[in-house]
Amino acid sequence: GDTGYGNAMNVRRTVAGFAKAGAAAIMIEDQLSPKRCGHTPGKAVVPREEAFDRIRAANDAREAGADILILARTDARHEHGLGEAIDRAARFKELGADILFVEAPKTVAEMETVCRELPGPKMANIVEGGETPDLSHKELEDIGFAIAAYPLTLMASAMKAMTETLAKMKTDSDRAPLLMDFTELRDRIGFNDYYETSSRYETSKRD
Repeated sequence: GDTGYGNAMNVRRTVAGFAKAGAAAIMIEDQLSPKRCGHTPGKAVVPREEAFDRIRAANDAREAGADILILARTDARHEHGLGEAIDRAARFKELGADILFVEAPKTVAEMETVCRELPGPKMANIVEGGETPDLSHKELEDIGFAIAAYPLTLMASAMKAMTETLAKMKTDSDRAPLLMDFTELRDRIGFNDYYETSSRYETSKRD
């Protein structure tokens, strides 16, 4: 849900909309709008009271009937230090947040401090090459994180494969080792299931 897309009333509407669409949880954060990636320069956060109003409004939407969990995120570490980020997150919990997300701690020690000082489930955001240490699943769990997000992993992997394949095509080199087998590809995207279902209909059969 990013910043909620406006003031506190917009946050309420956003939370209610996500719940109506069937989302299990929604992330609401304290960045200025439009928000930026948490591991890039130029981030800024709104004042404390506006940040608190966003989470207060999200919780109010839930109390009004939205069946959804609230994941409250703060990016205050970048601009104001870890202490401010932890203080904000603690207040988010008091205002009804279910899951806390302090974005971009820079060291393992900072990650441990976040988990030690904040109650309830915490989320880690792992961006390979970003500011937060890329720890193993077990290390994250041992520190105290309940959830880990990997927002760029698949995209970075796919882009690397695409650029390597395009380079092979450009030089007319053998690209077969980079490609998924066509039979497996068809199975994974559902061709075989589609053909099986369509065989029930004489005019839709596929040989």
